[in-house]
Amino acid sequence: MKCIYWIGLLSLFIVSCGTKAYDKTDLGLKTIIDSTTVDIQFFSPKIIRVLKYPQDSVIDKKSLSVIKSPEKLDLNISEDDNFFTISSNSLKVRLNRKSGEISYSDLNGDLLFTEAPSYDFTPTSDAGENTFKVTQSFKLEPDEAIYGLGILQQGKMSQRNQEVFMVQGNTQDYVPFFQSVKGYGLFWDNYSPTTFKDDENGTQFSSEVGKCIDYYFMLGGNADGVIAEMRNLTGQAPMFPLWTFGFWQSKERYKSQDETVGVVEKYRELGVPLDGIIQDWQYWGDNYHWNAMEFLNPNFPNPQKFVNDVHNLNAHMIISIWSSFGPETNEYKELKDKGMLMDFGTWPLSGKDVWPPDMNYPSGVVVYDPYNPEARDIYWKYLKKGLFSLGIDGWWMDSTEPDHMNAKPEDLDNKTYLGSFRKVRNAFPLMTVGGVYDHQRKETSDKRVFILTRSAFAGQQRYGSNTWTGDVTSSWEALKNQIPAGLNFSMTGIPYWNTDIGGFFLSKFPKKLDDPNYKELYARWVQFGAFSTMMRSHGADAPREIYQFGKKGEPIYDAIDKFINLRYSLLPYIYATSYDVTANQSTITRALVMDFAEDKNTHDINNEYMFGKSILVAPVTDPMYTKDVNEHNKVQDFSTTKSTEIYLPANTTWYDFWTNEKLVGGKTISKETPIDMMPLYVKAGSIIPFGPKVQFAEEKDWSNLEIRVYTGANGEFSLYEDEKDNYNYEKGAFSLISFEWDDSNKKLTINKREGTFDGMLKNRSFNIVFINSHNEPLSKTIDYNGERLEVKL
Repeated sequence: MKCIYWIGLLSLFIVSCGTKAYDKTDLGLKTIIDSTTVDIQFFSPKIIRVLKYPQDSVIDKKSLSVIKSPEKLDLNISEDDNFFTISSNSLKVRLNRKSGEISYSDLNGDLLFTEAPSYDFTPTSDAGENTFKVTQSFKLEPDEAIYGLGILQQGKMSQRNQEVFMVQGNTQDYVPFFQSVKGYGLFWDNYSPTTFKDDENGTQFSSEVGKCIDYYFMLGGNADGVIAEMRNLTGQAPMFPLWTFGFWQSKERYKSQDETVGVVEKYRELGVPLDGIIQDWQYWGDNYHWNAMEFLNPNFPNPQKFVNDVHNLNAHMIISIWSSFGPETNEYKELKDKGMLMDFGTWPLSGKDVWPPDMNYPSGVVVYDPYNPEARDIYWKYLKKGLFSLGIDGWWMDSTEPDHMNAKPEDLDNKTYLGSFRKVRNAFPLMTVGGVYDHQRKETSDKRVFILTRSAFAGQQRYGSNTWTGDVTSSWEALKNQIPAGLNFSMTGIPYWNTDIGGFFLSKFPKKLDDPNYKELYARWVQFGAFSTMMRSHGADAPREIYQFGKKGEPIYDAIDKFINLRYSLLPYIYATSYDVTANQSTITRALVMDFAEDKNTHDINNEYMFGKSILVAPVTDPMYTKDVNEHNKVQDFSTTKSTEIYLPANTTWYDFWTNEKLVGGKTISKETPIDMMPLYVKAGSIIPFGPKVQFAEEKDWSNLEIRVYTGANGEFSLYEDEKDNYNYEKGAFSLISFEWDDSNKKLTINKREGTFDGMLKNRSFNIVFINSHNEPLSKTIDYNGERLEVKL
């Protein structure tokens, strides 16, 4: 959105007040305070943009994240000796005429948020261009919890009392956005290296490059509302195909097409469900052909047969692509001729596939300029020709931060289409991921875009991507850290994230899969992964397929198998929840504060979360069944069942998922956790559909679903179905069957089906199971033809 103001066009009138004046604009007002232009713009009744810049500056900034156009609003503007006040039908904004401080209140006058009277424009030079370092401070209440900032690996849930230097990295994905437990959010719209700081002196964003201070305040009322406003501002999340919610297997790396296909065949032989296999790097051959986006490696002699073999096993394939190119690739040569490559160290540094890199043979691999629309066109041209044409199902976009190795400050002087790399550094993943999404959407609407990527920035939810938390080291501490890292990421408005199940590097387990402690860690990580937005096993140093962990009848194998199958039984619930994300701006993995903000005990819980709005998940993140025999040997001992503690939020009745025991919230309980059990609790009033036992997501239709009704409170749920892997849902090709539970009358209403699509089931059976205590549940099977009916308990 351009921030350029033409006084003759936008100014409707000027009101003088002593030596001060303001311009009433189409979006709010603009005035000058202490030689600083302050421009307050209402994008909607609940979203306000604030621009500040030296009065002699001319600002022409197009946001990379914000895609919303301002709405036409009826605003009320008033003034007195101390303040300008602007009001919509939802918010009241006051600008202090002396200090320039801006505060935000609801219409009752209750203060929500305020700036500190401290902002700064420090002149600096960016790659020879005169610009500013920009800083703005804010005031938070002492006990006010805030969430967001992206994926941070520090184990914190509330993001208070810390300093964070934001430059995209392998395991850290920064989004300069936070939301408050008070029900508002703030997006700092700057892409240069940025420092977020919160301490007793206040809360502050400070960016290395900026012509102006530029931020958005949004009122949501609660966490879901804030996320809805952030997506209103930066874009909605499209739906993924059903198959992406199944189980995925990967490793670094399968070295031939026979090996990759063999993994899928082995899963089918074992009867363990699998929907996807991932082909990692080097299918292109050597490092000089890095990311050629075609099969040049002789171990992949027949690429079309490779893809077809996977498809014939009823599985899908995504493949590794990067943001950089080797000097012998066609992409490199074309991009270099057009001046669309950058010059700094990136992975791999050496042309030899060795570690540490042998710099006698530099690889020549460099990063391309995704900020340039023509460069994005070139990227897609080769991706389409080399891989998309084969029918590959999705893209594993690695190093989208991108890798910046042996970094030097002058590296950020590299010129991009939008100025210095420093100026736009943190938006690199947004631009490179967005380029692939936009091109595939233009290519076809018959196949949904699915991108697995290592980095993200504000607005990336609109580009069909699921961000993984990077190449984390395998450890119990790392497993703990993934939970708040992902939950805070979700609270920036980007709903899809996942982790390398088991952790990527096994450096802390020298014996690798022979270490019983690692096997226990892997089983627990699988359980956590089953309740993530993508369930994907991946890592280096040792393979991670289920058959590497024993065989059927052995504890670790059986625990892994149990949770993969549980994941598949929950697919109707997960898919309906993903529709709720797209249609209603919801979130799948939910920090407890999102649903239980009134319970202050939830405000900083970093080891539990809601999966959808019904299931509380408490991953086991400590070893329980591995003990030392001596200094060098460990064994697993399952003879004694251990327990863990879980906090159940207040003012809610809960059911133990495994036993149906009924519990009252507002307290910490102890739960036994054998190796094949992770604590799961279901909120009273929940209605959860369970699907059939399958080997892949689309093996069987949903003509015979079990519908569990957890009594004790009123509840509702909408079963969503569509054509599973195209964009016809955007044209209304889907159906909804809504269930309503009236607890006082013990009555379940199944409403008339809404909508239709090709292949829709016209008739089906529901096995209704009423859960009311730890006693035997009551069940009733009914036939449903799309018309409204009632079922009494």
